[in-house]
Amino acid sequence: MKTRRFALAALGVALIAPLPAAALKIMPPAPLSADDQALVDKAVAYLDNAKSVRGRFVQTDSRGNVAPGTFFLQRPGKARFDYDPPAKVIMASDGQVVSIWNQRLKTFQSYPLSMTPLSIFLAKEIRLDRGIKVVRVDHLADGFVITARDMRRQSEGQIALTFSSSPLQLKGWTVTDAQGLSTRVSLQDFTLSAPFDSSVFKPANPYAKPVVR
Repeated sequence: MKTRRFALAALGVALIAPLPAAALKIMPPAPLSADDQALVDKAVAYLDNAKSVRGRFVQTDSRGNVAPGTFFLQRPGKARFDYDPPAKVIMASDGQVVSIWNQRLKTFQSYPLSMTPLSIFLAKEIRLDRGIKVVRVDHLADGFVITARDMRRQSEGQIALTFSSSPLQLKGWTVTDAQGLSTRVSLQDFTLSAPFDSSVFKPANPYAKPVVR
């Protein structure tokens, strides 16, 4: 099981199954100032308006490996990341399950979306005051970073969303897993789109055995 989890962390966006709670040192969240809460409210309103989005991304894992690709996001729960060659990996969430298709290794794996920190960002209604806790807000010269954690599943890590201020725009996120390893995704563009066909988020398992009737 550990081998599969390490493979997922290396493949991207830290859509991983949980590791033991003792592996991640959980720091108690600090109270937010009025200015910090205003930024959180502003970011939530912005994300709630982003129902269907597409663009390009560059992922950097904990070892410094860089992998670019194309992403599609559609709330609630749907996401797809197509990694450029030579990675040849497709990672997709259909709203319930995260599937990872590695064309080079010829493997297909699936995990519940609810077990991943990214589910915070893909929720039908983005709420950072109900089960989800903002643990800190960091101010940057040209933006801010909101770090959030699902307090019901603290062993599964946290996600930090980075925004620019002028204009307000999501620039990427960093997911830190239960081992303290981080995967950073930088968005090259974040373009609102018409809803995607549901097939985009349900790549077929090419290695499944045919059903004999």
